[in-house]
Amino acid sequence: MAVEELAAPPRLPALYGRAAAGLLPGRRRAGDQLPDRTLLLRGVRADPDRLAGYARVCGFRLTDTLPGSYPQVLAFPLALAVMTGPEFPFPAAGVVHLANRIELHRPLPVGEPLELAVHAERLRPHDRGRQVDVVAVASVAGAEVWRAVSTYLHQTGTGSGRGGPRADSPEPPAPVAIWRISAGTGRAYAAVSGDRNPIHTSTLAARAFGFRRRIAHGMWTKARCLAQLGPRLPAAYQVAVTFHAPVLLPTAVGFSVRGPAGRPREFAVHDLRSGRRHLSGTLTPGAGG
Repeated sequence: MAVEELAAPPRLPALYGRAAAGLLPGRRRAGDQLPDRTLLLRGVRADPDRLAGYARVCGFRLTDTLPGSYPQVLAFPLALAVMTGPEFPFPAAGVVHLANRIELHRPLPVGEPLELAVHAERLRPHDRGRQVDVVAVASVAGAEVWRAVSTYLHQTGTGSGRGGPRADSPEPPAPVAIWRISAGTGRAYAAVSGDRNPIHTSTLAARAFGFRRRIAHGMWTKARCLAQLGPRLPAAYQVAVTFHAPVLLPTAVGFSVRGPAGRPREFAVHDLRSGRRHLSGTLTPGAGG
């Protein structure tokens, strides 16, 4: 796979324009191959003010290390550049985030320069269309320190509806915490993450894509789970989640977790009224964790 090194982060406004153009008639793509390239950006550091805003919106405490989900924010412009490139097989706008897995190999000090690399892989069928993995890797001095795999669905058939896999769980576990999520959460997360997908910030746009109201970012929900687990997180870990149903804003949800600290744990976010799961996940301590 060819490596394309960038001198600066891709400009998000231009990428959003490219994503919107991908939905125009005559611009739809249906390729069977993924771009054979990796985008690389060196010397990426977290901006302290933006990091503080992210911590506030997601519920993290400010420490001298990055939240395990934060390098995904730093890699987001590269991921969007991959997904809006001319070789990508379908439009980036409208894809459904099915799952995300993060591997943190060691704590990442705030201010440590990271080398970020992003590519797409494993284009494969899904019962509602096609899915693909977008892989982001952070390295320091040539050694991988963090990795994330985001799985996206491009819907081409009727299938079983929009969103992630259905979670038939009529009796959810008792929540250990209740989150009351405001209508402005989507906009607040967009401001600190750069992910300004309008389904999270505009009710009209959300309705155009089939939602009754704007929805929370999936990565906000995952980050909020990590923040809830808080000081019990090991130094190194893998955290994998599946997104089952969108979180319509505003709302109140329950967070549940099973398993002792230091061992593999299962957690979930569910609707307080219906019991329907929005997210389920596992946290597994890694080497050194």
